[in-house]
Amino acid sequence: MAEFDLFRFVPFRLNRLAAEVSNALSEEYQERYGLDIPEWRVVATLGFRDDACSAQFIAQCTRTHKSTISRAVTALLERELIERVENSDDRRAFELRLSGKGKTLYDELIPRLLSKERDILSCLTAQERSEFARALDKIEQSLDLVQARNAEKAGAY
Repeated sequence: MAEFDLFRFVPFRLNRLAAEVSNALSEEYQERYGLDIPEWRVVATLGFRDDACSAQFIAQCTRTHKSTISRAVTALLERELIERVENSDDRRAFELRLSGKGKTLYDELIPRLLSKERDILSCLTAQERSEFARALDKIEQSLDLVQARNAEKAGAY
């Protein structure tokens, strides 16, 4: 039997990296804007998209439990950072989008987060960053993870 080295085990390493990067970024949106991680995931998903989407899509896209997304949606609705809109295909259902206030927050926050991302990746050369992005793309594709702005409309969910 091969010896197991936890610190070389890719799932363990990815989980540690994700937790550290998430914590580093959360300092920006938590301290400045009072958003927790699930609330940020909702804001980020809605801000990235061209159109409204369902809470279910946000949960699937971010790999966050639907009850966690539901609580985040409720808090963001109360803070008037997002709003409900009628689903054009099913009038009984609703979708979510950023409100004007939410768009302002998103537009202020994104440059700060991109700067933080550059800081985190600054230990890599430009070529290494490019190779790393390609490797992540391949892994996400192999796991059939959402990789498109409008994946929900394209039938992915």
